[in-house]
Amino acid sequence: MKLASQARIIDITKTDGYRKYLYRCIAGPPSKQYEKRMEYLKKAIPKGFHKKLLLLNEQVVGQIEYSPAEVSYYPVMGDDVIVLNCIWVFRKAKGHNFGKRLLEDMIESEKEASGFATIALENHWSPWFRKDQIEKLGFKPLDSISVVHKAKRKRVFKIYLMWMPNAKNAKPPTLNTQRLVEGLTCCTAHPIYHPQTYEPKQILQEQ
Repeated sequence: MKLASQARIIDITKTDGYRKYLYRCIAGPPSKQYEKRMEYLKKAIPKGFHKKLLLLNEQVVGQIEYSPAEVSYYPVMGDDVIVLNCIWVFRKAKGHNFGKRLLEDMIESEKEASGFATIALENHWSPWFRKDQIEKLGFKPLDSISVVHKAKRKRVFKIYLMWMPNAKNAKPPTLNTQRLVEGLTCCTAHPIYHPQTYEPKQILQEQ
């Protein structure tokens, strides 16, 4: 039996099983249900946020999070746009197109969307959201901003707005870069997470 045939995807916003992963990343250490994440989920789930896990032999090996643009992690603006907040597959499960499978599940679930947007990083030290990986999933760059992280390495890196239209003549989304440089507060594992202990409003500085 092929390994891929032993995998299945579950939506943990609709089931109690594996619910702890609503509050944490599968790749990070266990953490408490911190306030900012809980506030975000309380607002986002009723408006269409989903988090799904990929299980292989009932072990969690991948995840995807997405939502309408209005309740996305990212300041993406667009009509009927679904934003991919996160996608991740463990290295031990690579080579079986599980990332593509998670993406296809999202697309199938959101057939009425005009298109799908996300971000991608270039020259960032994190392995997450790499531009080449996001492009392999079928996204194309629309816009970009060059920044440095004010609290970490002073390396200039780029953040791209990525787009995959789903409807004919779909209007591409836009990215609010002024809000983007403030970073994110609802995911502690994210490369542009803004810790509550860092007092300045902006965690990134535009170059």
